[in-house]
Amino acid sequence: MKRFWFACLPGWLPLFALFLFMLAGCAATTSAPPSALFADARFAPPSEPVGAGDLFTLSPAMRAYLDSPAFQERLRTKGSRHGLVDALYSKTDLRLEYDSTNTRNARQTYEARVGNCLSLVVMTAAFAKQLGMPVRFQSVSMDHLWSRSNGLYISSAHINISLSPTAGEVRRGVDPRQMLTVDFLAREDAARLRSRALEEDDVVALYLNNRAAEALLHDRVDDAYWWARAAVQVRPRLTPALNTLGVVYQRHGDLALAERAFMAAQAQEPENLAVLRNLEPLLMALGRPAEAQALAQRIAGIEPVPPYHWFDQGVAALKAGRNERAVALFEREVKRAPYNDEFRFWLGMAYLQSGQFDDAREHIALAVDNSTQRDMRELYAAKLARLRQAASNRAHIR
Repeated sequence: MKRFWFACLPGWLPLFALFLFMLAGCAATTSAPPSALFADARFAPPSEPVGAGDLFTLSPAMRAYLDSPAFQERLRTKGSRHGLVDALYSKTDLRLEYDSTNTRNARQTYEARVGNCLSLVVMTAAFAKQLGMPVRFQSVSMDHLWSRSNGLYISSAHINISLSPTAGEVRRGVDPRQMLTVDFLAREDAARLRSRALEEDDVVALYLNNRAAEALLHDRVDDAYWWARAAVQVRPRLTPALNTLGVVYQRHGDLALAERAFMAAQAQEPENLAVLRNLEPLLMALGRPAEAQALAQRIAGIEPVPPYHWFDQGVAALKAGRNERAVALFEREVKRAPYNDEFRFWLGMAYLQSGQFDDAREHIALAVDNSTQRDMRELYAAKLARLRQAASNRAHIR
């Protein structure tokens, strides 16, 4: 199996700190929609159409691109699969950019020329299907990557896509098992990570769940409900979707419904930390402190140190002028999450405050490389440029 790697990381994202999943996945068995989990009457109608019926639909512009002489020449000279990948992700043609901020369908990704891992996988699949290439979606096992925004902790997992030869290529003697994997994870150990095949409905549910999480990030709780509801309808046992539905209810003040959704998620994955961490403060809010305390002890046995624990202490130390202490704390957080751009940036800033300019530039440069959001990359890059200019000025003075 051949692989193509691209320089980006996955996108991979209240009263309490609530934990969400994005791009996580499981191949669950389809069953009847759990209507007992839904409470439509409590929420306003969505502000936009909710669904994934057009997830893989090509726009007229996308069809025209496939029919263009330049694209057809690529297919003839490079073969269907390599020609498609080269056309989509080379720096000379579409010039697609990676950004984890928004999840888009195939048409929107093509029009914007930007997308997160799920969006890019969906767009690639849409083109491949049109060209008659069988596709396989895969969930890649890796340590969860956490980010934090608007009171939400977001756990991001990873997905990639493999392309099989077309029927015409198979008739010409190409081995049908010869797959080409397109991956947007630029990590040294990426080839060794385990993967699990996903069905197309899994991808659809992940898309809907991402849209729900993104609505929550913008405080659009009513919209988030309808997107999460749609995800659960597609995959009733998908833990991330059930968890997101619980977060929606918790933010909406429907605590009993939130507990019901979290318990449904826990039934699928009894030791899922995001679900357990959401359930603990909920039990306290429901007036059941003994259950909350027992759950807290259970969580501590699975993961003694929660996400952002050392990072928050490092920020406090840096603000207090304890620069060396801040460096030590940020280094601990970076050690367990080396691809988190926020941790790298703040470690660089702590080194800067300590007068260690070379270390500061190194870690801020890594923040630029690891960032999955365009605006944050620009912010880090601007800081890095100022540091390099300052270093150049010092060198000239000497």
